Amino acid sequence: MSDRQTSGAQDAGRDAGRESGRGASRDAGRLYGVGLGPGDPSLMTLRAVEVIAEADVIAYHSARHGRSIARSIAAKHLRADHIEEPLVYPVTTETTDHPGGYQGAMDEFYAEAAARLAVHLDAGRTVAVLAEGDPLFYGSYMHMHKRLADRYATEVIPGVTSVSAAAARLQTPLVEGEEVLTILPGTLPQEELTARLAATDSAVVMKLGRTFPAVRQAMADSGRLPEARYVERATMAGERTGMLADTDPESVPYFAVAVLPSRIGNPGSAPARSADAARGEVVVVGTGPAGPLWLTPETRRALADAEVLIGYTTYLDRVPKRPGQVRHGSDNKVESERAEYALDLARRGQRVAVVSGGDPGVFAMATAVLEVAAQDAYRDVPVRVLPGVTAANAAAAAAGAPLGHDYATISLSDRLKPWEVIAERLAAAARADLVLALYNPGSRSRTWQVEKARDLLLELRPPQTPVVVARDVGGPEQSVRIVTLATLEPAEVDMRTLLLIGSSQTQVTERGDGTRVTWTPRRYPEA
Repeated sequence: MSDRQTSGAQDAGRDAGRESGRGASRDAGRLYGVGLGPGDPSLMTLRAVEVIAEADVIAYHSARHGRSIARSIAAKHLRADHIEEPLVYPVTTETTDHPGGYQGAMDEFYAEAAARLAVHLDAGRTVAVLAEGDPLFYGSYMHMHKRLADRYATEVIPGVTSVSAAAARLQTPLVEGEEVLTILPGTLPQEELTARLAATDSAVVMKLGRTFPAVRQAMADSGRLPEARYVERATMAGERTGMLADTDPESVPYFAVAVLPSRIGNPGSAPARSADAARGEVVVVGTGPAGPLWLTPETRRALADAEVLIGYTTYLDRVPKRPGQVRHGSDNKVESERAEYALDLARRGQRVAVVSGGDPGVFAMATAVLEVAAQDAYRDVPVRVLPGVTAANAAAAAAGAPLGHDYATISLSDRLKPWEVIAERLAAAARADLVLALYNPGSRSRTWQVEKARDLLLELRPPQTPVVVARDVGGPEQSVRIVTLATLEPAEVDMRTLLLIGSSQTQVTERGDGTRVTWTPRRYPEA
């Protein structure tokens, strides 16, 4: 073992808690995971250079050709008396006849590599495992760390990642303010990539190479391709940058990334316009029953792309604010006016999102927008409707599975249709033995409808029929109770409540933890 000594300051830094493996023998060596940065040797940290100088053993991964990018980055800091341990992968992207397949071959390799390093550590030698970028960011070092760090004193030296290097080379901010950065491996399934790219603000997709065609298609399917950048071998020889859409798939190496930079104050990252640039569009989106957890990736993307948001103020408040985005909130009784305003803005070239609670097509804004859009003045304005989780589905999930069989959805509000129509539909659904989802059951000005509905249903359904009383589902005041039709108390029902009335087959059972759930079998006894 080398008798080189570290400075007192360096020892103090390690003793301050940078290492693991507290149970290791005092005679054992020390393990280092050394981040080298993205490729340019001048981007190595001072600590990385110090550790390499102190080490007895230098380990690095390489393919079977023997060349190691990590070693080449650190080459000028290696000495002739360093013990070098090349950790040569048995496979990279090719197939293998290993009985455990690719993963089995790699697991066996990592175990053998860790055992080789353990021999040095047991002999009291200091081992530095070199890693491109940062050791714990998609790095091979982490496989050694997981197998050795609990047995030996260990320190990880962070390095500049390819993500930071790519942004620096593009000279474009990645994220600003409250934007969210998502880092994705290109090896994810294409549909998963599409969903995640659609839902985020900024993104970096790693591990391109053979995955590039799928990544490019995911960018296109999510509507992000026009803003996507390409960076190859950032800070290394052969560096290349450009637009992802213009990149030849055959030329893309593994060491390349796709970047969706910040969209704040960045004209190059504006959402793509349709072919008719003078014409905007209206997208009617559903936010689900509560906050951001209920938004779909497609809805998130539409809300991010919109220049103008229009909606009932309560629903607008659920949507995160973005710089440069205009909001027009209004009362919940002016649906037609909101729809017309949105279509007018879109006709003048604006991208408009009309925000609705729940699902926009269930007692919500989609109908209002499409009704106005049917007028001659707006027939050519593009309108899209994006689904959301409706209150009935959210309440049913919270209570169990009461909508497991056929059901009917009825609004108890008599503002837009007579009570006689509502009563007739309630009776018909009850006679058909359908589970009922009752929307808009009551409000400050509508206090008698729930009682009327309950009394009508008691004439057609047994008093012990299960009823789910679900209030503020998904919100901070969520309350989901299972009562019976006979004990349903109308005074406890307000506009934020949804009622689910069981059929003759709906069951209520108690779980092992004491909670009660309700469910409707999918099969009738006669079936």
